[in-house]
Amino acid sequence: MLGYNSYHAIVPRERASLRLFLALVPPAPVRERLIDRMQGLASARWQDEAQLHLTLRFIGETDRHGTEALLLSLGSERLAPITARLEGFGWFDRKDRVDQLWAGLAPRDPLAALHARLDRLCVRAGFEPESRKFVPHVTLARFARSTAPDPAAIAQWMAAQPVLASELFTMDELLLMQSHMGRAGSVYEPVASFRMRS
Repeated sequence: MLGYNSYHAIVPRERASLRLFLALVPPAPVRERLIDRMQGLASARWQDEAQLHLTLRFIGETDRHGTEALLLSLGSERLAPITARLEGFGWFDRKDRVDQLWAGLAPRDPLAALHARLDRLCVRAGFEPESRKFVPHVTLARFARSTAPDPAAIAQWMAAQPVLASELFTMDELLLMQSHMGRAGSVYEPVASFRMRS
């Protein structure tokens, strides 16, 4: 079974809800390497260090009962630590304008397998299956619709960058995170953490 490492159990009141997602956070040296690349795009809203993570499964708004069911489902599993490396940049676009700039993670298959397993656990807890394609990444910047660059501008920025790569690193703590909007963008707060063990 997964062991609770630092278990905060921020369970909402009966009428309240939380906006939740499951994530892994790269080690500090990896986050520092990403922060070093956050420059050269005037319209970018760069993420700060506390926002750098890999979203494994977006859950969305849920109430007290959904949160408790999810915690029980997650707590019943044994998940192994995951090993990954940084590998290149990419972006998501919306209506021909860039929405997010991100750093890719590889190898994809173990990350995709973990995503699929967590999706099954979420379904078991009563949530709808994930419908979006899973792309393992860490978001580096977001763009307002009014100032978002087109893909050609992002491709030019990427071409001017040194190759983004890293040595392998291990992530062994699965986080259930709450997201809420702040003045500077989304703020993330841990709800529960689960130690991953081989």
